[in-house]
Amino acid sequence: MNDPFKEPADNIKVLTADEAAGGRLDAWLAGQFGEEISRSRLKVLIKEGAVTMNGTPATDPQRKVKPGETYRIELPAPEDPTPQGEDLPLDVLYEDEDLIVISKPAGLVVHPGAGNWTGTLVNALIHHCGDTLSGIGGVRRPGIVHRLDKDTTGVMVVAKNDIAHRHLSLQFADHGRTMSLERAYQAIVWGRPRPLVGTIDAPLGRSTSDRTKRAVQKPDREDSDEAITHYKVLERFRELPDATALACLVDCHLETGRTHQIRVHMAHIGHPLLGDTTYGGGFKTKANLLADDAKDIVNRFPRQALHAYLLQFEHPRTGEVMHFEAPLPEDMLELAAALRG
Repeated sequence: MNDPFKEPADNIKVLTADEAAGGRLDAWLAGQFGEEISRSRLKVLIKEGAVTMNGTPATDPQRKVKPGETYRIELPAPEDPTPQGEDLPLDVLYEDEDLIVISKPAGLVVHPGAGNWTGTLVNALIHHCGDTLSGIGGVRRPGIVHRLDKDTTGVMVVAKNDIAHRHLSLQFADHGRTMSLERAYQAIVWGRPRPLVGTIDAPLGRSTSDRTKRAVQKPDREDSDEAITHYKVLERFRELPDATALACLVDCHLETGRTHQIRVHMAHIGHPLLGDTTYGGGFKTKANLLADDAKDIVNRFPRQALHAYLLQFEHPRTGEVMHFEAPLPEDMLELAAALRG
């Protein structure tokens, strides 16, 4: 294959397929770029028309590459890696010189990243806190010691100086085993977990079918991480005489804090979260058991029904145990009411 990077314009790359080339266009391009650009990012660029073959847009990521074909890729200009402050609303539960505790709404991304360079919690915090966050924990994640998924609501703490960041990070790494940290969520799940109070001890790792997803893995797999969730059913919706139920409100306490842990664990035991199209999309038809008005509310629910209602930690300066709770947001209250009938 010819050298792909001899074009004079830095954002233009030209690649010619050699005699051994084949397979999907997105996979082939990912192999040529290596770690410089991810396959998922290349797939987006292909669909946006940034890849052409002999002057014609190649907009199908599944297109089969043939030897001798020449592809031109126009890469977008790089984004400024330094987040800028933005005047976005924050629901502040507590704030002092060392930290700030907020209640995160649904739809808010925690820190800038691919596809979300602005409008994040970090942008709002930089505007709110000023220069105090500068450089703490990295340029793109200043002050962030833990995160919630974009569509998960609830309590978060952010450090405002290096000492607070280190102390809080240690507590989150300890997962409350020897320190005061406690994290608890409420979720609405399909069906009725058995038993009503239980522990899910199932290691998590990257899914082999989709690198953006997590999955339960064997403990001896190299990339598997210990993951333990303690759950308790708080309320059963539309319970039947045979002790089954359409859905339940569940309390989940984390003993570990892995990406998507509660979502994957509850799906693993057969009770995925309502609204979770990633791990429980196949359960959506259960809403057909409801009356039309309730079914409409369930079908319109736009996110996974998960809320981080409790966060407890030791203050990094005073040693005081700080305890914060945030009530269920309005959309989950409406969802629970619809399920009650």
